[in-house]
Amino acid sequence: MFLADVLGAVVAPVQIPLLDGEKLLLVRPLTPDGRPQGRARVAIDRAGTGVGDRVLVLDEGNGARQILGDPDAAAKCVVVGFVDYVEGQDGTLLYDNGARASLEPR
Repeated sequence: MFLADVLGAVVAPVQIPLLDGEKLLLVRPLTPDGRPQGRARVAIDRAGTGVGDRVLVLDEGNGARQILGDPDAAAKCVVVGFVDYVEGQDGTLLYDNGARASLEPR
């Protein structure tokens, strides 16, 4: 699993049947303190997230197939949750979605 920011939606007019009706997102992996790490990936959204959300991504084929309920699924990355906060080993708060949300304009 890895932390990621959702960068945008991915639209694929031609795709394998498994992806029919699935929301696809472009996600960028992050370090625990929020720095970009590695290359962006396409993930199936099972948590109802959107652009700008910090999420938890399952990056393992067998787990993805179990979540999708298809033992033969050609899938690897699945967004499985929103991240509320990230706490460092020393107890410092590295990310707080509540604080971020309170700073955004309404």
